Parts: sequence; C-alpha cells; structure tokens
Amino acid sequence: MIDFQKLDLSRAETYKAYLTGDSERGCEYSLVNLYMWGRQKVAVVGGYLALFSQFQRESVYPFPVGDGDIGPVLEAIFHDARARGLECRLASMTAADCALLEERYPGKFCFHPDRDSCDYIYSIEKLAGLPGRKYQRKRNHVNRFYQDHPDCKTAEIDEATLPAVQEMTRAWYEKRLAANPQGDYHMEQVALHRAMEKWSELGLEGMILTENGQIIAMTAGSFLNETTFDVHFEKALDEGAYAAINQAFARHLHEKYPALQWLNREDDMGIEGLRKAKLSYNPDRLVVKFWANLLEDEDEH
Repeated sequence: MIDFQKLDLSRAETYKAYLTGDSERGCEYSLVNLYMWGRQKVAVVGGYLALFSQFQRESVYPFPVGDGDIGPVLEAIFHDARARGLECRLASMTAADCALLEERYPGKFCFHPDRDSCDYIYSIEKLAGLPGRKYQRKRNHVNRFYQDHPDCKTAEIDEATLPAVQEMTRAWYEKRLAANPQGDYHMEQVALHRAMEKWSELGLEGMILTENGQIIAMTAGSFLNETTFDVHFEKALDEGAYAAINQAFARHLHEKYPALQWLNREDDMGIEGLRKAKLSYNPDRLVVKFWANLLEDEDEH
C-alpha cells in the first residue's frame, strides 16, 4: 500500500509546490481545504503528490498532481485501493485527466460528470467594481446596505480580531440551527474552527464588516495559485451584508495584489439557493469536474 501520511503543516511549502502547479485545478487542491475538510492524507510517489480523501464515509483518490510519467503513481493508487478493499474511485478530475486515463487504460474506466462540485470562477476586477448592466442589481444591493448602515466599517482579520470573529460565526451557526435543527452545519463549523486555529500557518486572509464595534459579516480565503484566490467562507448576520463584504474583499485583494486575476468562490454542492446566488454574480467560467471508477471494481461491488 501507499504510505499515506496526515498533513504536516511544517511541510506546507513542499505540498504547495505540487498543489499550485496546475492553474486549472479546483478548490480541492487548496492546502487550506485539504487541512480543514474530512480526513486527508498525502504521499509523494514518483514525482507526484498522491492524495487519499475520506469524507462523509466515502474514500476517494483525488487525481494526483506533479510532473513526469504519471503511470507509476496511477498504478500505485490502483494497487492501494485493492489492498484496502476499496473501489478505486478517482475524483476532482478535469476533462484532460479523463482523456489521459482513457488513452492509457481504454475501456477500463467509467467517467461521471460532477456538476455539484464545479467551482465558480470570477474576474476579481468585475467583483471589485460591479460594472455595467449585468451588475446593476448587485450595485443597488451594496448601495442600499451602506445607506442603511452608514457607520459600517471594514477591517482585515488578524490574530487580535480572530476571537471576535469566532464569536460572530458561532452566533451565525446558532441562528441557522435554531431555524433548521436538522441543518447540516457541523462539518463546516468544524472546518472553520480548524482554519481559525491555524490562521497564520495556513496563510489565510480575511475581512470583517463592523457596525458600532460589532462584527456583522466576515469572509476568509487563501491563494490557490499565483493568479487565483480561493474564498473559503463568507458569513453575515445581516443578509444585505453579503453583497457588501463580497465587493469590499474583492476590492481589497485587487488593490493589495495587482497580479491577482480571479476569485474562486468554490462549488454550490447542488444546493438550489446557493447555485442561484453564485450564478447571479455572472461567473466567467466553471471549473468542470469529473470522477471515474475502474469498471472491474464496479462489477465486483
């Protein structure tokens, strides 16, 4: 079997050398997401970073990333799955990954589109400025928010403000669970807690909106690669604050990092309301994803 190990943040730069090498990859290849969500393990195999993900009682192998001949790492993953008694399921794949697998192993894999996991990619310049008719409603929402909240201010999240941010997000989850006791917020709350515990080590950046000294909205993210920033969380106690903090954070990042081109606002998980909200910001493109399984494994299960 592959000697998969838990993520060790002291090796963050080693991981990033593999994870940031392909700008077409989705948010699953963010070191922050790997650290926050589920049980993720990694191993370097023949010049590639192999990943083993256990999430919601499912075990998958996100497509390996690296350079050189990919054959040895793929074969190692196939053998690892058999040794563990698992279906060999490769996830977070691009169309190019699917073509590569079919070329190397013709007829051996069944490929499945994964629309619910597609990431939404936006021009940071557009989200910062909300220009033109397409963004008229968004500009109106932001303007109305500041009219209703004239004393609202923005600030970067730092170690000093993190405790207050944690208290604000705790209140956000309490409110949601009170309205929907069956809501599945536990994993997200755990992920956010992990992020805040290792804020500096993970290279996270964020922003808060405050009114009369109280935080009413927060957002946080990290670099996915040199040109793309991944927005992991966005929470607001006032619904109108979402559009405001979205634009404020985009403006802040655009000014701070002139070379930054894109914001990845991650997937919609198939949630109708979330999909509608993400589409309303006119994404420039989606990171289209697929998963695949060995047909021989499918036949055996």
